[in-house]
Amino acid sequence: MQTTAEYYCAFCGEPNLTFIDLSAGGQQSYVEDCQVCCNPNILYVRIDEDTLDIEIDTEYDEG
Repeated sequence: MQTTAEYYCAFCGEPNLTFIDLSAGGQQSYVEDCQVCCNPNILYVRIDEDTLDIEIDTEYDEG
């Protein structure tokens, strides 16, 4: 099951929409490029398994 969530780019601060795979667990992390500035962001996703509320923190990917 997938849903969408918004995060703010760690580089330019612009909002981005991303797909979240709810079946992948309550804590996930992966790299996604900003849709505005194209810089890579590390997304740290937390899903509340009771309410399905999603929180996303971002960090620069130095990679």
